Amino acid sequence: MKVPRNQIDCAVSQSFNPFDQVDTVVPRRESHGLVCKPRAKDDLPNLSEDGDITLGGIFSAHLDVIHDVPSFVVSPSDVYCESFDISSFRLIQTMIFAIEEINRSKTLLPNITLGYEIYDDCSTTAIASKAALALVNGKQELIEYPECKGSSNVAAIIGCDISTSSIAAARTVGSFRIPMISYFSTCSCLSDKLEYPTFFRTIPSDKYQSKLLAELVKTFGWNWIGTVRSNTEYGNFGMRTFVEEAKKNGVCIAYSESFYRTDPAEKISKIVQVMKEATTKVVIGFLHGGDMRVLIKEILRQNVTGIQWIGSEGWVTKDIFSLEEEGKFLVGAIGPATRRTEIVGLRDIFVKKFWETLFSCSLTTGDATETRSSTFKERPCTGNEHLDGLENAYLPEIMDGSSYHVYKAVYAVAHALHDMVSCEEGNGPFVNNTCAHIFSFESWQLLHYLHLVNFTAQTGEVIYFDENGDPDPTYELVNLQMNFEGALEIVNIGYYDGSALEGQELVLNISDIVWSSTGKQIPRALCSEPCPVGTRKVSRKGQPLCCFDCTECADGEVSNTTDSTDCMRCPLEYWSNEQKDECIPKKIEFLSFQEALGCFLVGLALVGVCLAVAAATVFFRYRETPIVRANNSELSFLLLFALTLCFLCTLTFIGKPTRWSCMFRRTVFGIVFVLCISCILGKTILVVIAFKATLPNNNLMNWFGPKQQRLGVFGLTFLQVLICTIWLIVSPPYPVKNMTYYKDIIILECDVGSLKAFYFVSSYIGLLSTVCFLLAFLARKLPDNFNDAKYITFSMLIFCAVWITFIPAYVSSPGMYTVAVEVFAIWASSFGLLVCIFAPKCYIILLKPENNTKKNMMGKESSL
Repeated sequence: MKVPRNQIDCAVSQSFNPFDQVDTVVPRRESHGLVCKPRAKDDLPNLSEDGDITLGGIFSAHLDVIHDVPSFVVSPSDVYCESFDISSFRLIQTMIFAIEEINRSKTLLPNITLGYEIYDDCSTTAIASKAALALVNGKQELIEYPECKGSSNVAAIIGCDISTSSIAAARTVGSFRIPMISYFSTCSCLSDKLEYPTFFRTIPSDKYQSKLLAELVKTFGWNWIGTVRSNTEYGNFGMRTFVEEAKKNGVCIAYSESFYRTDPAEKISKIVQVMKEATTKVVIGFLHGGDMRVLIKEILRQNVTGIQWIGSEGWVTKDIFSLEEEGKFLVGAIGPATRRTEIVGLRDIFVKKFWETLFSCSLTTGDATETRSSTFKERPCTGNEHLDGLENAYLPEIMDGSSYHVYKAVYAVAHALHDMVSCEEGNGPFVNNTCAHIFSFESWQLLHYLHLVNFTAQTGEVIYFDENGDPDPTYELVNLQMNFEGALEIVNIGYYDGSALEGQELVLNISDIVWSSTGKQIPRALCSEPCPVGTRKVSRKGQPLCCFDCTECADGEVSNTTDSTDCMRCPLEYWSNEQKDECIPKKIEFLSFQEALGCFLVGLALVGVCLAVAAATVFFRYRETPIVRANNSELSFLLLFALTLCFLCTLTFIGKPTRWSCMFRRTVFGIVFVLCISCILGKTILVVIAFKATLPNNNLMNWFGPKQQRLGVFGLTFLQVLICTIWLIVSPPYPVKNMTYYKDIIILECDVGSLKAFYFVSSYIGLLSTVCFLLAFLARKLPDNFNDAKYITFSMLIFCAVWITFIPAYVSSPGMYTVAVEVFAIWASSFGLLVCIFAPKCYIILLKPENNTKKNMMGKESSL
């Protein structure tokens, strides 16, 4: 593309000059009244065009200002602006372009011409304030009271770019009720209508930008980041909001630095050194473009590589880097950008310094002033240079968001003026339903219409301001990437809509992102690696929450998410698995028939039953022999039956405990054992009476015949049956899950229910056993070859020994072994009774039949 020569000449004639002292009108009190008098002033260079209504503009055409340090002895010298900013100058041309486009319109403000008066604030707050006063005051001379009043020189002001400058200018013009519309100031503080009642902007507030940056950090999985901010309202307010949002997501700040471009070089060098030594390489930069330019130069000097920048809109899309080497340090930077929209015709507007900067040539005409402001002196420009093939990340065919924001700001004022023109007398918004006159309106009247602006731009976007003077919070997300020619370019990677539903604001194409040092791989920014499932975080003393150690969950606790701050305890019947990431049902344990131990005990019980049946068979077969008849065959058969039941009742202790099995095993055991002891007690009493009956005048046998023996056994057993019946009625045994012995095992067992009933049943068995043992012990030496009392004594001794040793074994046995000990005790005591009482008799019957005689039983023959 070729720019006509007449455009270049026009640009030269409109070039900016450095600012001198800006005139301000100051009131002073005299004896005859108040007068308004301007200070002594020099000319204030500006870019202006007359019109029926004038719009003011404040832009940062230069990035730096040079001035002498005040000596307070002589008047300060003029300031001089340098480092011409191409992108900012394009914004100036956008304002002029929009005004000229409106002036040509036949539908918007017909027959009314807009003019403009534009100043360069050199990115400096002080000059921005002076420029705002100049726009308000105009060029009036001495004015005496009461004529010291009237409308502002301009209807509204378009500017500034830096939030700090906008704050100063808005405070300056706010008392005059002059509307001010910024195209680049994003500080959330400017939304305060009590402090800045006339401030509007076409760029979203940093409130949403800060939330977006925090959301990006969360999306990328970072929790350990550094922050650098401009030490201005823009940087401080924006970073404060970001930190608040980031901390809600568990993000920790490794370091937080702030500076301003005019700070000493030592301070900026120290900040870069902190960034260099930090354990995180992800840095959030909430900076002005000029501040970032100063910082990146120091980063280049110290050669700090690998930093992953997440930048604010204030610098991420601005052309602030003069060297290709500086741009290389920003490859991979991600940040928000306002909507970039094509403004037809704007691209063809070029000016002198724009041309000089692109082609490193000079358009100097020889004028001394021109030579002073010229940047390039190597060769003159011919005017025939071409833009074809020239690639620059900040000069695309579609203009960046800043240009579009300026364009919208101008049109917002124009539509407010058009609404003022369209007002019908009698239906106006002011006192008595009056309307404002377009050529003599007050600034506060235009302010009213600006609040109500609502129109659709050529792009289809609806333009309006909310109650805080802010637009819809929408951003594009961009990534700085290096193209094939080695130049930095902006790539769109998503968008953000702050007005969308929660959770749907951010749309991001992560696969399109190129990172600073990891290519397509998201860099890691963690103080500590995430704790895996099955562990929990333990904070390190004296360090941020993001720095922690991981410790395994305790037994019975799990964590099924990474970075868990606590472990969850498993439900009562569950236990943690080996990995501690899942609760699994506890192992259920009981003495089952499938267990090897259960099978062994069943075998023992069957052996006991077989021996008891065998003994009964022998006794029945030889029931007429003296030894059987002498031992009361009826009680012997009843005892063998009871012993068989004792062996069989052990089977009720094996298997899963149920309500019926628990009741059955306890009561049957108690009744059957009483039956056994009652039979043995009857046999013992019978032995004692038999020997006592041989004494003269002793007829005890008449009182303890077979009938009395049966009644005695029945009575003693019935008493146990009665106790067990009361036990089952009042509080019977029931199955329980014992979870106290093992933490990870549930033991199914039977609770005795009523402890008193259990103690009565057990004590009754113990009492009968003791009485039986004592009687047998006392009769053990009665003269007889086959004294049954001796065998009964020995059997009861074994019986008592088994149950005495059972108690500690029962208490100390774990799980199903508790039941096994109880079963074994029943089997051992029953087997002891069976062997001690019946084995000697069976031995004589089967192996020593010659001793099975009445004489031998009476001790009249030798038993050998």
